[in-house]
Amino acid sequence: MTEFTIKHLFWICLAIAATLCSTSKANERQPIQAQSGNAFLSASMQAMQQDPMANPISLWLDKGHALWTGIDRQASCAQCHGPIENNKTHASQFPKWSSKFKKLINLEDQIVDCSQKTSLPYQSLEAADVLALSALLHQQSQNRTIQLKPDDKYKEQWQRELNSGAQLFTQRMGRMNLACTHCHDQNVGKRMQADIISPGHPTGFPIFKLSWQSMGSVDRRIRACYSGIQAEVPQPGSRELRQLELFLKIRAEGMTLDGPSLRR
Repeated sequence: MTEFTIKHLFWICLAIAATLCSTSKANERQPIQAQSGNAFLSASMQAMQQDPMANPISLWLDKGHALWTGIDRQASCAQCHGPIENNKTHASQFPKWSSKFKKLINLEDQIVDCSQKTSLPYQSLEAADVLALSALLHQQSQNRTIQLKPDDKYKEQWQRELNSGAQLFTQRMGRMNLACTHCHDQNVGKRMQADIISPGHPTGFPIFKLSWQSMGSVDRRIRACYSGIQAEVPQPGSRELRQLELFLKIRAEGMTLDGPSLRR
């Protein structure tokens, strides 16, 4: 081997080492398993999400504001909870154990429960008004860190539900005999038809899914996963859906909320 080749080989090795070191440091800063679902959107979807004139979520946020202030309703959320700007932490606190219902509830559950005090109570977790208010509250909580903690009085119940959620995440089910972990841990970044598999972190909810042409909650998205693997789909608001949602939030602990957001 000539001296010329040896010198070039030496510099090539240094360049490769530097690249590997740089890549390693970048991955330490934001490993793929710690990325929001927004990071897996196509460039065109990201552009739509960033353009309030093109993003359909803007209409839902407008609706949420109208409901909060009472423009579209006889009773306003603001009468009890004050200006929406004062409600920046609610979305990051759910799901949580409810002493009233003796079970886990999420934000949509809470909105439906609050509406029972009005003359026009909501009947469905996926009602447009419920999702509009959820979207508005999640927008207020953007950049809030997920750090769920149980009430000391109900720590045992909360932990039991979390353990059940963790078990569900790794449990094979359906005709396809798959568990959540097979996609959202073991195949992150791979393609599934037109989509790229994300880690499944629930930071971007509620979502406006183009294929639904509507907003949808994390409850609905998990049920869609059950359907996708040809498993028996739980009823909306069921205990196992809340257990899974709690586990997913704890799994994403330390990440920040960045919803509401678009999905294909």
